[in-house]
Amino acid sequence: MTVLRTPRGGASDRGVPDATVARLPLYLRALTELSDQGVATCSSQDLSSAAGVNPAKLRKDLSYLGSYGTRGVGYEVEYLRYQIAREIGQTQEWAVVLVGVGNLGQALSNYQGFTPRGIHVAALVDADPARVGTTVAGLTVSAMADLPAVVAERGISIGIIATPAEAAQDVADALVAAGVTSILNFAPVVLDVPDNVDVRKVDLSIELQILAYHEQRKAGSSLDPVLEVQV
Repeated sequence: MTVLRTPRGGASDRGVPDATVARLPLYLRALTELSDQGVATCSSQDLSSAAGVNPAKLRKDLSYLGSYGTRGVGYEVEYLRYQIAREIGQTQEWAVVLVGVGNLGQALSNYQGFTPRGIHVAALVDADPARVGTTVAGLTVSAMADLPAVVAERGISIGIIATPAEAAQDVADALVAAGVTSILNFAPVVLDVPDNVDVRKVDLSIELQILAYHEQRKAGSSLDPVLEVQV
């Protein structure tokens, strides 16, 4: 799951569907890989195959952004890569605050994949006094009481929640009160936030359950038979 913030005048302001916005990072990653391979131009078929998306869907998605392809030639990889990066805010830096520095929070703090995408974890916050003041991934963990100051000082608009479910709503409320307007939630709970706050949810247990379903189908297993009830 990828954090998305589009700059003013970006895709979301032009009415681009959320499903399209969610696929733009896939195209960007595919274009980056093609660029690294020295590919200068690619067809919609090439790009859709690299991104794992239907070609017609890819062409429809890109049509929302403008006309970047040339008939008979395809897409210029570097140019299209820049345009998509600009649309999803990756031509500028986004500071992120991560709340909850347990096992998951520490893993996210040390993840190296954010930086190439213009995103960096700028601050860590935790409610546990034993963690406050410790250093994780080169950052000193701050207390929850310091969250408003941390957000203001670092110009943060994106927050990550990596706390237990029972604490997530209180953390979301604190983030919103501090001025955060986008939240990536790893806690297995639905958050109640104002309409102007964007929330993306990552539930690893649900993703694994979906995979278990597909494994069951591949194995030819069937669910327990449904009991017929006489009425």
